[in-house]
Amino acid sequence: MNILLAERLYRTMCEIREFELAAAHYYKEGELPGFIHLSLGQEACAAGSCAALDPDDYIASNHRGHGHCLAKGASPRLMMAELFARAEGYGKGRGGSMHIADISKGVLGANGIVGQSAGLALGAALSIQVRKQQACAVAFFGEGASSTGIVHEAMNMAAIWRLPLVFFCESNNYAELSPYAAHVSVDSISSRAAGYGFPGVEVDGEDVFAVHDAMQKAVARARDGAGPTLIEAKASRWRGHYEGDPQTYKSPQEREDPGRFDPLVRFGRDAAASSTVPAERRKEIAIEAKSLIDDAVAWARSLPSPSLNAIFQDVYQD
Repeated sequence: MNILLAERLYRTMCEIREFELAAAHYYKEGELPGFIHLSLGQEACAAGSCAALDPDDYIASNHRGHGHCLAKGASPRLMMAELFARAEGYGKGRGGSMHIADISKGVLGANGIVGQSAGLALGAALSIQVRKQQACAVAFFGEGASSTGIVHEAMNMAAIWRLPLVFFCESNNYAELSPYAAHVSVDSISSRAAGYGFPGVEVDGEDVFAVHDAMQKAVARARDGAGPTLIEAKASRWRGHYEGDPQTYKSPQEREDPGRFDPLVRFGRDAAASSTVPAERRKEIAIEAKSLIDDAVAWARSLPSPSLNAIFQDVYQD
């Protein structure tokens, strides 16, 4: 196991965990406007997949996209400023949690339209092919979005044109408030790839190394001109669909013990077994990650709210 890679993966997961915990806290305190959807429990999906990408690669995310953006290199400060509705944020404080984008990092944006990441990533992949670049695009979505028309259309077009595109489904058991079996007709989302003639891979979404390995293979296939891959990462959504969701659709056990599926704990077990990243080093990384996010929160909170005149900015009329 590559020690530098292992430390990088663990650091990214810790940063995502701390960012989401901070967002949950300040949302509960009433300091973050709008809705937020957290990826607690899914840190290995973002960290493992994005670590296999290059700076020139693109990702398109969804409403639960904080982890994807952080893992691809977005600034925690600018992200947190956006959540706090400050003008210094990525969207000048106007987009909020679901609309973080950083084109300089290849982050095409999170959005609140279910399944639209597939269409955005499809366009990016086509542009890569037309420009003859050695890059790829990734579409992140959940199993709920996997049944939308845009996802199936994107898979079909990507297969026909052999586009450098990876479809990454974070299968976390629930689509909003509905359990998997209520809205998906197959046991595995990855099996749907066969209908379009490209590989479908199911991976343990708690195992960051397994996610990274699967993503590396899919990215290599995309860069080689062999076309798309569908990766389904079986994960667990610790919180409700949105913060404040009463989660009455979950069993008492799920509500009382959401952390039994924990990528960071899994990493610790694997690292201990392989003597890769010692416990003391993991503790140091976790402290550094918390410090990074604490700094982002302090900076965002120190910023003034936008002036009322800001409502007239970036408004156009022909």
